[in-house]
Amino acid sequence: MFGPGGPTLRELAVQALSSVEHGYDLLAPKFDHTPFRTPDDVLDAVAGALAPLGPFTDGLDLCCGTGAGIRPLARLCQGSVTGLDFSAGMLDVARHRVRPAAPPRVAWVRGDARALPFTAAFDLVVSFGAFGHFLPAELPALFAGVRSALRPGGRFAFPVFAPPRPTQPGYWLLWGFDTVMRVRNALWRPPFVMYYRALRPGAVLGELERAGFAVETRVLPGFGRLAGGGPRGRLVVARTAGAPGPAGHTAAGRVNS
Repeated sequence: MFGPGGPTLRELAVQALSSVEHGYDLLAPKFDHTPFRTPDDVLDAVAGALAPLGPFTDGLDLCCGTGAGIRPLARLCQGSVTGLDFSAGMLDVARHRVRPAAPPRVAWVRGDARALPFTAAFDLVVSFGAFGHFLPAELPALFAGVRSALRPGGRFAFPVFAPPRPTQPGYWLLWGFDTVMRVRNALWRPPFVMYYRALRPGAVLGELERAGFAVETRVLPGFGRLAGGGPRGRLVVARTAGAPGPAGHTAAGRVNS
């Protein structure tokens, strides 16, 4: 499934009937051959949008998976980069596939994003495609932990994309996926939390502000425009107190939700 090297339908079924952690342990060797891995053009666009705000000293890739986000993060950070994930299988793949030949230093930490084991350790935290694994009620603790892990003036950044409209096939694909997952979780334990439509960008930004962040968004060029003229992709940049706001502040309410 998903082409050469990807998981079979049976392997995906076994994964989906596992816990989130064990499911990703099983998927890890083939994860980079699935659509779940963040595309390089998104990683590069995020790095390009963050570059004017740096350089940074130490960075964290939250829910790093097999480490795809470490490469662009390393271009932004001069001291160290850390990948955190709760799947030992994903981290094992990351350790073998990501071997920088030069600084910054790279470290891998197994941990839960909802209970980060860091205090004032980073200037930059990024995350790619992880929010579908968190229920709305978990966001306050998640964002409070990120805020604690950042130094004064540190930034938490992640891309968001406008959801497809009901007139587009992608809308019904995501709706169907989420429906199947909700039925599965109603009938089977442990739950496998992976909902593509549960978290709206506007709600996420509101929770960031309640967690004490100053929030702005930046356009990610190269991903086209919506029918109404707005950008299809944006970068959310949430900043802790202790540094002046960057030029070109964009109101959070302008993100498509």
